[in-house]
Amino acid sequence: MKTSKKIVLKLPHGLVNQPVVYKLAKDYRLEFNILKAYITPKEEGLLILEITGNKDDCDKGIEYLITCGVDVQLVSHEIKRIEEKCTHCGLCVGLCPTGALYVNIKSRKVDFIGEKCTACGMCVKACPVQAMEGNF
Repeated sequence: MKTSKKIVLKLPHGLVNQPVVYKLAKDYRLEFNILKAYITPKEEGLLILEITGNKDDCDKGIEYLITCGVDVQLVSHEIKRIEEKCTHCGLCVGLCPTGALYVNIKSRKVDFIGEKCTACGMCVKACPVQAMEGNF
């Protein structure tokens, strides 16, 4: 049975040019969806991935990353919006790194796409009416 996990990978300087994510697919039969990726000025990498595969392969793939020197963190948090509280002020939109919160041009209201959310918590901290909640 397939399982999915969202993970945050922090790649040190020496691994940025290595095919570590490719090996997840090739050697551990994992599907991956890159939710966010960037390289810092010091050439350290940050990836937020959703990996999908059977549980054993997911666990082995994560173990492989750790042995390579990748800092791996599971994203076990979830963000939810309480519609009744939201005033659609838009403060959260500029803080959302994945575009999970955006202003709908037609309705002029803030929409939330939970599947794009990486549970960073920025919106929870910023929301003046506490319409965003996280299970931290």
